[in-house]
Amino acid sequence: MTTLLTLLSSLLWWVLYSSIFALFFALIAYAVLRWTERSRVVFNRVYLACLLWNLIGIVLIVGVATGEGHLHPPYAPLLASGLLRFVLVLDMLIGTVLLWRLTPRVDASRIRPGSACMAVAAIMAISFGVATSLV
Repeated sequence: MTTLLTLLSSLLWWVLYSSIFALFFALIAYAVLRWTERSRVVFNRVYLACLLWNLIGIVLIVGVATGEGHLHPPYAPLLASGLLRFVLVLDMLIGTVLLWRLTPRVDASRIRPGSACMAVAAIMAISFGVATSLV
């Protein structure tokens, strides 16, 4: 019974944290996409893409942290890990594809892949800056 409750609690926290991070990432992505596309984009779809990206990204990063045994502070050895760097590159590619495929402009045409790359790069730069300042 406790393992079922632990699993349910973990799933709820996974979705909760993913949705909180997705909101911040969507605000950044929306601003970058509006600037690079020179047109309005649909915020709900930006949020959906960021939510799916975060759900996948948290699983990838926690998987690497579990595999390397760095689930508790200090996280500096985890940030220096080659496997984490590979997973972060994979995570950025996933984020770019999700933003590109799921986010339309208001005129119903899809955003450019370069704009999606720029949005993901801005999000990752801010995220990495926050993560390294907390360590």
